[in-house]
This record gives sequence, structure tokens and C-alpha cells, in this order.
Amino acid sequence: MKIQLLYFDDCPSWETGLRNLQIALQEENLSASIEMVNVVDDDDATRLKFLGSPHFRVDGEDLWHEEREIYSLSCRIYPTPEGIKGFPTVSMLRAQLRNFEQV
Repeated sequence: MKIQLLYFDDCPSWETGLRNLQIALQEENLSASIEMVNVVDDDDATRLKFLGSPHFRVDGEDLWHEEREIYSLSCRIYPTPEGIKGFPTVSMLRAQLRNFEQV
């Protein structure tokens, strides 16, 4: 399993997203390395089809896919049980990872 976390340096949420991903992997007993992909500008965002920071991909597939026409250096929001946040919760990541494993 190849996991990528796409982010940009000034995003206030990517570090929490990374920490939650690491916890979710541990709790699901999944062994995977996380490749950190720093998106540096809008051209990079377009080339990578960046959905906002933090953006999670497993084996090239977005964990939370969105159709877009325009990509930019931006933060992403996630609807969580606790309300809108800039990162998914551990339980959300666990559920997505489980769904991905079943495919």
C-alpha cells in the first residue's frame, strides 16, 4: 500500500492530518509508508490534481474524491462528526482505509 499526503507548508492542518493518519494506520494494523508531497504553487496543484491540504491518496486513489475543474494551493475542509475541520478524524481515516482494503 502506497500512501501519499499532499500538503503545502502554510496549511495549518496538514500536521494534524498526518498524525491522525499515522494513528489510523496503527489502529488498523496496516503497514505502509507515507510519502509526503509538498505542493508549492498553483501549477503544481494543477499537475497533481491537488484537492487541498491535507489531501490523502492510497495507491493513487483519493480517499475523499472530488470532481474539480480548477486546482489551486488551498486548504481542504472535512465534514466530521464534530463539525467542519481542516483534517479528517482518526475514525474517518480508519473507515476510508478499511473501505480501500475491501476494493
